[in-house]
Amino acid sequence: MSEPVISNVVILRGRAWLKGWTVPIAIASGLLVAMSASAGDSYSTINGSVHVSAGRPAAAASTVNGSVTVDEDAAVDTVGTVNGSIRVGARATAKSLTTVNGSITVNQAAHTAYIKSVNGNLTVNEGAEVDGGLTTVNGKIGVNAAHIAGRVSNVQGDISILGAARVDGGILVEKQHGFTIPVHSVDPTIIIGPGAQVLGELRFERKVNLFVSDRATIGTVTGATAVTFSGDNPP
Repeated sequence: MSEPVISNVVILRGRAWLKGWTVPIAIASGLLVAMSASAGDSYSTINGSVHVSAGRPAAAASTVNGSVTVDEDAAVDTVGTVNGSIRVGARATAKSLTTVNGSITVNQAAHTAYIKSVNGNLTVNEGAEVDGGLTTVNGKIGVNAAHIAGRVSNVQGDISILGAARVDGGILVEKQHGFTIPVHSVDPTIIIGPGAQVLGELRFERKVNLFVSDRATIGTVTGATAVTFSGDNPP
């Protein structure tokens, strides 16, 4: 009888091994952690959390039902889960962050290529860099003094671009396609705060409440009328 395999993890004689590697891993209380890792390793499980430590670069970190945590100063290529949140520590790097049902938080000075969720909030904090876009369908988006080189987009959920944030690719709030049960009963609120820059087009395909600081810089607005406000917060 062949040994059971969980993705690239093999259970052999009561111990878990990374497939194709000779280093054992420990699976306890639903948590998968590499005992000894080197560049190219993968951290993967089905039911449980995944934890990537600093000093142990990984090619991938993934789970189906569980969260993924990337420590401060850690490095990983792809990070993904289906039902769970993703949290990236300060100064960490990851090429991509994706989840279906869960939030994604990128902390100070971290770096990633793109961030995508279906049902979940997205938060990018001070000094973080995202080379591509920031996308969710049903969830709030917060960009707090971070740089987004691509576009910020969603369908349902508030968007806040605050502090010294810069979004190079504009904003897109798409209309609903097909039959969708509304997650939010009110129109989304979009806030561009003092000192923030949103370059490119701000395009709204559904009704929103758009508030733009008199100290913010924005591109062309399509599909909404901006309400200008003074001070730190909109009325």
